[in-house]
Amino acid sequence: MVDNVDTPEEQPVLTPTPIYRCKDPACKAWVREEYLPADQKCPMCKGPMSRSMKHLPALTKGKKKRAGKGKG
Repeated sequence: MVDNVDTPEEQPVLTPTPIYRCKDPACKAWVREEYLPADQKCPMCKGPMSRSMKHLPALTKGKKKRAGKGKG
């Protein structure tokens, strides 16, 4: 029998994070505050967004390697 219960070490630490949610009930889009476009429009339906909070794992700030961008 396989036990699919996560151990506490495997679960990310969630912190309250400011986000913006689309005001259109048919649109499910949301975006972290630091990634919100300057015009503050929904990236999917271009409608208005409102500020909210969501418990999310913290982002790691580091350089990501991109495939196919090597030298030579």
